[in-house]
Amino acid sequence: MTQILPYFGSGPYCFTNSLISALGPDAPSPAIVETLTGSPFGFQWLAGRVPLFDPFGWDPDLGLDQALDLLGYTCRKHTSGSANEAMSVLRRHVRDGPVVVGPLDMGLLLHQPGSDRASGADHFVTVLDVQHEEIIMHDPQGHPWATLPVQAFCRAWKAEEIGYGEAYAMRTDFQRVRSVTPLDALRQSLPYAAAWLNGCDLPVPPGTLGGRAGLEALADRVEDRLSKDIQQLLIHFGLRVGTRRKADAAHALHLIGEDHAAQLLQEQARTLGALQYPAIQGQGSHLATGFRRLGELHDKLTSALSPYAEA
Repeated sequence: MTQILPYFGSGPYCFTNSLISALGPDAPSPAIVETLTGSPFGFQWLAGRVPLFDPFGWDPDLGLDQALDLLGYTCRKHTSGSANEAMSVLRRHVRDGPVVVGPLDMGLLLHQPGSDRASGADHFVTVLDVQHEEIIMHDPQGHPWATLPVQAFCRAWKAEEIGYGEAYAMRTDFQRVRSVTPLDALRQSLPYAAAWLNGCDLPVPPGTLGGRAGLEALADRVEDRLSKDIQQLLIHFGLRVGTRRKADAAHALHLIGEDHAAQLLQEQARTLGALQYPAIQGQGSHLATGFRRLGELHDKLTSALSPYAEA
């Protein structure tokens, strides 16, 4: 049996790390929480333009709901019609504990270097306090105890260019209502993982493809012409988060004895991780070969977890 080699290091895990910050010392590791969100189990070629290494029809809001339920937690979800209303809700609830806020537009989070305009890249943070006209937060992008003026924060929070969710969204009042061990939560997540791999009936933008079909379409695109937009997304986010998710899911499933699925996930991680250099060098043919291999592994993983699809 191939040894499962976990990864320890940085990565763009904004919603998972924000949730862990809010849940506190009882929260499982990032590897387990990310796996519970369902994010490692699929791929979507969004509207034929954006490659996302997460399942067809999935988004972070759905993932957070799934992870919280599996871990035995409830929370309150809020959206608002205006910045003033949203800040009133945030000020009230942050007195009782951390608040998970997002999605925000990362390009408008002005405490991050180079962020000066809306980018459409989603982000989550944990708000710790609001003092006068200043937000105090843990930003999992590498900025603990960061601050931002309320007005600037609200511009990012409006999330006008984010493709899912609603404006001024937040989660408050995290309560544990069932005692569930992390390993039991992982076991209970397997039917969800199988369902995500098989695709879902949730609405998606026109032209969106999932799973192997999406990976084949992406391979055809980059082999023909690797555009600057796709190259930059792969380099700075897509390959990094996709590889991390697969590696973490391999480790998590190994913990509960799902070794065949774990080995396939680790092979997916190795395949994706090896594409970072070709992506930076603009080697479209190398990327295409890797994405087609990932599609083959997607089908094998779907088959490996198929017994849970019937559970």
